[in-house]
Amino acid sequence: MPRAHQFGSGDRPVTINDIAAATGVAASTVSRALNNPGRVNPATRERIEAAARELRYVPNSQARALSSGRTGAIAVLVSDVTNPFYFGVLRGTQMQLKAAGYAQLLIDTEDSGDLEVELLHKMRRSLDGAILAASRLPDRALAALAEDIPLVTINRNVRGVPSAIIDTPAGMGQAAEHLISLGHRSIAYVSGPERSWPNEARWHAVKAVAARHRLTFTRVGPFPSGRRSGSAAADAVLNTGATACIVFNDLLAIGVLQRLREREIRVPEDISVVGCDDIFGADFCHPPLTTLTAPIEQAGRVAVSMLLSRLDPSAPAMRQSVMLPVHLTVRGSTGPRL
Repeated sequence: MPRAHQFGSGDRPVTINDIAAATGVAASTVSRALNNPGRVNPATRERIEAAARELRYVPNSQARALSSGRTGAIAVLVSDVTNPFYFGVLRGTQMQLKAAGYAQLLIDTEDSGDLEVELLHKMRRSLDGAILAASRLPDRALAALAEDIPLVTINRNVRGVPSAIIDTPAGMGQAAEHLISLGHRSIAYVSGPERSWPNEARWHAVKAVAARHRLTFTRVGPFPSGRRSGSAAADAVLNTGATACIVFNDLLAIGVLQRLREREIRVPEDISVVGCDDIFGADFCHPPLTTLTAPIEQAGRVAVSMLLSRLDPSAPAMRQSVMLPVHLTVRGSTGPRL
């Protein structure tokens, strides 16, 4: 068997032509043995695989993608990689992709729809598909992108684009009913990012509950979804005179709690606070945060299953949209209006 230094040394890597020369078979046979082993005689395949190991052959993923039409890689796009909400999403996508033999490529879009499109177009040849968590693209742009690359969204509902949706709007309704049952009539909704589809859906759900009870809720914001925005958000809520607030997500709600503590506003005695997502740490803050518990990891797994169904024509067709329920977890940050 030839040694590795005889082929591909120095200037170039080992190729399938080197393996073909070492084994005395055609390069096309080597390609089939390495990429579709079931089509090659077992004895020949074993000889080729042994030569590939001996020569330290490293497959060229781009070349394999050209011959098979597949790269074995899926991009997962998140708007802010530091947001703990995405930890669960990424754990779910990683587990499901790994089980299916795919690699996961993580892309932080920095809350920018323009960056989403730019990066996906740059990487298109290296991807089989993409999962977009909380896309910031307008509906029309997202639908156009879905025609160019197989994709599934999480928490985004656009006609013609498969989606796994966490039903936080229904949960927001639960949160509003909870606060009303505690005697609160003046409630503020702390709005998240302006271009966030879930943000608008959550606000409409809160308004619907207010209308049923013949109440008028106040909306403050929009605010970036990070904890540092909590100071401005808390001040805005206090300026409304509200006795309770429902916050776009837990990170922002935790920032609100910190600011209220700085201003010596008691929670929940002076004001009640509700978050959304039940991220890691929501039950560790002071007081522990009442929030909507969402199946975040499951959303990642479902999104992958939907995407793989699109990539495999022989797979059973999945629904265009899968809705995942949430529930309200009551902790110490909400209490009766005093």
